[in-house]
Amino acid sequence: MFSRRKPSVPGRIDTLVGPQTVLQGDLAFAGGLHIDGRIVGRVHPSAGGAEATLWIGEQGSVEGRVEAQQVVIHGAVKGDVHGHERVVLGATARITGDVHYGAIEMTLGARVDGKLVPGGAAAPATASPAIAAPAAAAPAAGVLTLTHPEP
Repeated sequence: MFSRRKPSVPGRIDTLVGPQTVLQGDLAFAGGLHIDGRIVGRVHPSAGGAEATLWIGEQGSVEGRVEAQQVVIHGAVKGDVHGHERVVLGATARITGDVHYGAIEMTLGARVDGKLVPGGAAAPATASPAIAAPAAAAPAAGVLTLTHPEP
């Protein structure tokens, strides 16, 4: 179930956000995007980006929602992750938020402070207050909540 090998997802990188880059704002992409820098904002496929693959390297971080058909994380995400087909979490992955996935692969050492939600279907970026569940509500059936105490 858990392994120490680096998970891989086939595909090519069309766009690279380098380690010295800080981007503030939403980023829409098509094809493959590799992030080694820092993004403050939403990262999502552009219209027509049906085969979008997102890689976040060990030095990479995103503060905001990330979404793609396939998502591979070795860095940090503060926000919800939506991998419509597949989510791969490497040993150095650190996620603060919910992970929505079609299929998931986690390497020993990956950390998720949030819920693992199977299904992978796109969810709205914001929920209407009229239908939002209260914060104290119990998790829905099929939802696994992971917490990790601070060191």
